[in-house]
Amino acid sequence: MIVEMSRTVNAHQLEQLLKSLSEQHGPVHPVSLDGRTLLVCPKALGPVADFDQHPEVLRTVHSTGPFHLAARALYPSGSRVRVGGVEIGGPGFTVIAGPCAVETEEQLAAAAEAAISAGAVLLRGGAYKPRTSPYEFQGLGELGLRMLAGQRHLSGLGTVTEATQPDEVALVAEWADMVQIGTRNMQNFPLLKEAGRAGLPVLLKRGMTATVDEWLCAAEYIMSEGNPDVVLCERGIRAFGRETRFTLDLSIVPTVKRLSHLPVIVDPSHSTGDPALVGPMTLAAAAAGADGVIIDVHADPAAALCDGRQALLPEELKSIIDDLDRVTAALGRPLVRQPARAALPI
Repeated sequence: MIVEMSRTVNAHQLEQLLKSLSEQHGPVHPVSLDGRTLLVCPKALGPVADFDQHPEVLRTVHSTGPFHLAARALYPSGSRVRVGGVEIGGPGFTVIAGPCAVETEEQLAAAAEAAISAGAVLLRGGAYKPRTSPYEFQGLGELGLRMLAGQRHLSGLGTVTEATQPDEVALVAEWADMVQIGTRNMQNFPLLKEAGRAGLPVLLKRGMTATVDEWLCAAEYIMSEGNPDVVLCERGIRAFGRETRFTLDLSIVPTVKRLSHLPVIVDPSHSTGDPALVGPMTLAAAAAGADGVIIDVHADPAAALCDGRQALLPEELKSIIDDLDRVTAALGRPLVRQPARAALPI
């Protein structure tokens, strides 16, 4: 159960309501979300009718948990998240593209040019890379973040990049437009809390073995720190088949959208691990109701330092987005276009 307070509630009134709620319904967790005060009562299973009559209570929201702030009931019409001037979760379909890892200025510039030419509106690129083997390329760190910021300045594309531990979040927030939480860190709770406090939109990838409840509870960690701007990303789960890198669970898209108000995008690159499958899965994601996709592109995949086998060539990305444009138009969800804006300062 969630009790939403009016913006005029004062400290004394709030204290009295907290005391009364906790006495009747157990622990209460106040959260300031998007300028509003929400009182989360996870143990309240029934209505809190007495509080509906309080002049400073706007409404009570019935949520059964284990997640509450992420529940569809809080925003039945769905949430929209703005990243670098681009909206995710609105009436359009958003394409994010770029290399799995930032390697050089030239490589990143080529990827940004490919993204813009194809019709993508946000640039992805990893500066910190959690790799399966300790001997694989781990990313350029702060230098990679600075390269992303430089490319944002030149291209105007908002940037998405991963933080792998709490002390990286502040740097990512300084240089990028959206912090990504990768599959291996979906339940890294200190990292989720730090991302929630960073004041930056968060892209939360589903863990490779995570249930829906676990995924949405991870989003709840971020939101409970006061950050409403969370985008969920399905990127494939572990299964028995070996034909693809992971199994892309597209059924999860309408399932999660029924349960949660948060936007949902799909990663067809990391899930399939096969550039030949990225196109069909991108179109299928749109048909399943996803709000966007995040795609790997590299000018020379064979030379890529990270996940080159799944990366698309620029011309392949262009072909897929051309097909996607027709599909999304038929679905009534046209592609989100890059906003006209001045280049951002480095």
